[in-house]
Amino acid sequence: MEIVKKDFFRLLQALPAVTFILIVALTGCRPDCGAELISVNEKSPAGNVLAQKISVACKENADLFIRYWEKENKTKVFSTPVSSGKKEHVFSLLYLRPAKAYEYEVVAKNGNCESNVSDVRSFDTKEMPMAIQEMVMPGEIQQTLPERFAKGFSVIARRDLPGQVYILDARGKIVWYHTIRDAGFKVAHYTKESTILSIVAPLSYPTSYGDEILEISLAGDTIFHLKKGEKGFDKTIHHEVFYNDAHQLVTLTLEKKLFDLSRVGGAKADTVTGDGILILDAMGNRIWSWSVFDVVDPAADPDILKNKTDWLHANGLSVDTDGNYLLSFYQSGQVWKINAKSGKLMWKIGRGGDFSFPKQEPMFYESHAVHRTANGELMLFENGTNKKRSRVLAYTLDEPGRKANTALSIELPMNLYSERMGSVYRVDDASLLVCSSQAHAVTLLDNTGKNLWNVITGFIPYRAEFIDSLPL
Repeated sequence: MEIVKKDFFRLLQALPAVTFILIVALTGCRPDCGAELISVNEKSPAGNVLAQKISVACKENADLFIRYWEKENKTKVFSTPVSSGKKEHVFSLLYLRPAKAYEYEVVAKNGNCESNVSDVRSFDTKEMPMAIQEMVMPGEIQQTLPERFAKGFSVIARRDLPGQVYILDARGKIVWYHTIRDAGFKVAHYTKESTILSIVAPLSYPTSYGDEILEISLAGDTIFHLKKGEKGFDKTIHHEVFYNDAHQLVTLTLEKKLFDLSRVGGAKADTVTGDGILILDAMGNRIWSWSVFDVVDPAADPDILKNKTDWLHANGLSVDTDGNYLLSFYQSGQVWKINAKSGKLMWKIGRGGDFSFPKQEPMFYESHAVHRTANGELMLFENGTNKKRSRVLAYTLDEPGRKANTALSIELPMNLYSERMGSVYRVDDASLLVCSSQAHAVTLLDNTGKNLWNVITGFIPYRAEFIDSLPL
C-alpha cells in the first residue's frame, strides 16, 4: 500500500499543475481520502438469512460505508449509512434476497471525497428455511394496488415458539424477520425509531400476556430489555406496548385485588382480576400507573361472579388526539377514555356506555385495535360474536353531546370472521389493512370491502401494522 502511494505522488509531481487540478476535479477526492484497513469479516446473524453483518477494522479513526449489489444485477447498487469516526465498524446489510450471490466494497468518506479502500468481496445468502416460507403465503393480489401500500410494508408477529416478527412487502414476500427460540412475540410494534418493540414470554404465559419487554433494531441488536421484577416492571403485562410522545413505555397490566362479594353471592375476600395501565421511563422506572379498580366497583357488575377471573379483559390501548387514553375491553364490549393525568374515567362507549348510536346501525359488540385515525374517526375491529360476523367500523364522535355516528361499516365475509383478536388500520383514505386473526389472514380492503390483497399465515397473528418505508 505504501509503495503504491509513493508511486502515485511521484506521478503527480511529474504532471503539470493543471493536470493535477483536473484529476482532483474528476475524482472528487484528495490523495489522502482513503483509510488503511486491518481486516474485513462477514457474519450472518443468527435466525435471519436475509441479513449480513460486516465488521471492518481500520488503523486509524475513519468514516466508512459499504456499497453492495447482487452479483447478477450490478446496476442496482445499495449503500449503508456512514459509520463515522471509529476504528471498529459494524455494518448491517438488510432486506437481502435468499439464495443470492452478493458483492460489496468498503468505501472511505472524507467530506465530499469517497474512495474504495477494499477489494470487491463477496458472500452468498442461504435459502429461506422452508419453515419460514410456510409461515406467510401470498394469496389474491390485485394487479394495481394503492400507491402508498405498493411502496410500503406490513408487520406481523408469531406468538408461538419460536417467536418471530416478519416484515412483508406489497407482494406478500418476507423481506425481514427476527427469531427468538425460547419465547413468543406476544405483541410487536414498529416504532418511529425503526425498531421492533415487543412483549415476549414463554408458552407458560397465555395468549398475549408476558413478562419481558424487548426492543430490537432491524440489525437484530438488543436496544432495550426489561424483565418482570426489574425496576418499575412489577406486574404481568399484556396486549399492548408502545412509546408515547415523551418516549415513555406504555403498557397494560394484569391487576388482582380482593373484594367483598358476599352481597352478590361470593366470598368476603374474593379475588377479582382486572386490568391497568403502566407508564415506565426509558430506563424502566415507574412514572404512572392506573387500575380499573380505581374507577369502578366490580361488585356493581351483576355478572361479576361469572367473570371475576377475567373481569373486563382489556385488549388494546392507544393515545387519543388530546393525549388521554383509549382503552378497549372485550368482555364488556366497551371503550373507555381515561384521563392521562388524573386517571379519571371520562366516558364509555359501547354496550351500556354513554354514547347513543344511530338506530339503523347497531353499536359494536366487541372491539380490538381501537384508535383515532388521522382524520379523527374512532376506528376498531369488531369481532361480532353475537352474529358470528366481524366488521370494520369507524365513528365520528360528538364527545360533549355523547353521540356516535357511523363513518364506515364493512361486514367481513364469513371466511374472515375472528371471534377474538384482530385489527384494522388505514393505509390511506381509500384502503385499510385488516388482520382477521383466527382466520389466519391479513387483507387489504377498499372502503367498499373489496379484497385488494391478502396473505395467509401459518400462525395466528394478533394484529398487522402498516409502515411506509424501511431504513437501509
